[in-house]
Amino acid sequence: MKKVVLFGHGAVARMAHFLLTNDSQHDIVASTVDRASMREDRMFGLPTVAFEDAPSRYPPSEFAMFIAVGYSRINGVRERKYLQAKELGYELISYVSTKATTWPDLAIGDNCFIMEDVIIQPFVKIGSDVILWSGCHIGHESVIGDHCFVSSHAVVSGLVTVDASCFLGSNSTIRDGIRLARQSVVGAGAVVMTSTQERGVYVAPRAHLLPITSDRLPNL
Repeated sequence: MKKVVLFGHGAVARMAHFLLTNDSQHDIVASTVDRASMREDRMFGLPTVAFEDAPSRYPPSEFAMFIAVGYSRINGVRERKYLQAKELGYELISYVSTKATTWPDLAIGDNCFIMEDVIIQPFVKIGSDVILWSGCHIGHESVIGDHCFVSSHAVVSGLVTVDASCFLGSNSTIRDGIRLARQSVVGAGAVVMTSTQERGVYVAPRAHLLPITSDRLPNL
């Protein structure tokens, strides 16, 4: 069991607080955000301190930390806080849901957040500061680089390399054996069949409104 200070105040932090409290052995004792973002002295029922004051109030020798931030600026906001916390000397915990499917000898870095119904097949390697949201699939022998975010029900097929700081939208599909270059963004529902370009943005066709109302559809 670790005593943990939780960084963040948004939706990801709320989810992290709930899951770490109800599905881990860690003891969440406080929350923290940058001083400029502080609006109150308690969040999630916990005392809140400015990140700048965290080392004196919750020293790294006694407390660990978890950076619970989403994919803003292609995961760059989370990466910066991750690096700052490491520089301060904090151990960064990882969370793997008891409802996730994993196999022995899974290689996973620190500050990872792996939610329920995620499937991680054998021989996968996952870097540090990676978020795998509910129900996504990581195929055999794939590698997920640092600071990535894989959304709900995205499918990464086998033997795929996802370089650092990529974002995969909900229900996207990455075919086997290809590489997603650094900071690739794959939109919701997109199917990627070839390796991507660095900082490339790949999106699926969007739904469009038909010139007919639903009550006039035939056979409905």
